[in-house]
Amino acid sequence: MKLQTIVLALSVISASAFVPHLPNSRLPLSLFVASVEEATLDAEERMEKSVDSVIQNMGTVRTGRASPQMLDRVKCEYYGVETPINQMATISVPSAQQLSIDPYDKSTLAAIERAIVEAELGLTPQNDGNIIRLNIPSLTEDRRKEMLKQCKAIGEEGKVAIRNIRRSNIESIKKLEKAGDISEDESKDAQDEIQKLTDKKVKEVESIVESKEKEVMKV
Repeated sequence: MKLQTIVLALSVISASAFVPHLPNSRLPLSLFVASVEEATLDAEERMEKSVDSVIQNMGTVRTGRASPQMLDRVKCEYYGVETPINQMATISVPSAQQLSIDPYDKSTLAAIERAIVEAELGLTPQNDGNIIRLNIPSLTEDRRKEMLKQCKAIGEEGKVAIRNIRRSNIESIKKLEKAGDISEDESKDAQDEIQKLTDKKVKEVESIVESKEKEVMKV
């Protein structure tokens, strides 16, 4: 195979941090490929990151049990910088229905409390001047339905990211073929490989969503 340096600047949508009311959050990535192998490896790596992002975002969806991951997307302004509160405090689970937030800097208590309220998690912080406690109420039927919608939205965002990665890498392979760096058969084989990888990762996302939905519906 003749390898001639071809620079292909491609932008894709990745599964960025999920925000329920902002489902179109996007994080552009640029890549440069000069061979089929490089394009295929790039697609695999970025699709895996998209799946990891879905897993992380799914952890923020409330169930009836306390979990520190519920606060992963809550950010608070700290010295002028938006900072995840899990980097500003120790978050522990004293019981199945309660979270405890112990800030490293006690002067941030009020700001952390406000950030939790503004995150609209359906939780009411209890600030005793030293730590913040969050009691996790059992989910109502309506709240469970809301959580199911969040699960589906996170899953769809992940699948969109994976399919955009597929599209951008297939375009790069087609350009390699057009430039004469690979044959038509090599191009077809590479595109088939990326499609198989796409199907595999989409199924992984669907499995993650299904598992979380069962957790949400469990009484």
